[in-house]
Amino acid sequence: MQSYNAKQVINGSWGELWLNGDYMAEVTAFKAEVDIEYEDVNMIKELGKPKKMTGYEGKGEFKLNKVTSRMMSFMSDALQHGTQPTCTLIATLSDPDALGVEGVTIQDATLETLTLADWEAKKNGEETIPFSFTKWKPTDTIEG
Repeated sequence: MQSYNAKQVINGSWGELWLNGDYMAEVTAFKAEVDIEYEDVNMIKELGKPKKMTGYEGKGEFKLNKVTSRMMSFMSDALQHGTQPTCTLIATLSDPDALGVEGVTIQDATLETLTLADWEAKKNGEETIPFSFTKWKPTDTIEG
């Protein structure tokens, strides 16, 4: 049985994000996940439901403190010129007490929602940008 020290639990406060090579200092959260699609495979003498993978769907989102109009400008330019707003996202997490760094490059992120305005009195501004993707590459992994 392997044990770990509590201080080795990686903390999201040390995360970083780059969008098309630009450092996103205003990022506060990042999530990317792959949902695997399966179909049931009927087999004789099998009462369970064996599965066959038939595809996958990459989805995610990142949150930003609202500091600039960077996302609105980037997405507006693409959409108004009839092009799909896509980008490369690089996310890393490197807590100084952790056992290493974890990172992933999402090579074909398609940005899905453009927020033109969203504010409320006495509330700090933030943006949430959902995206989808099909290609990714782990760039760093933590071995235990």
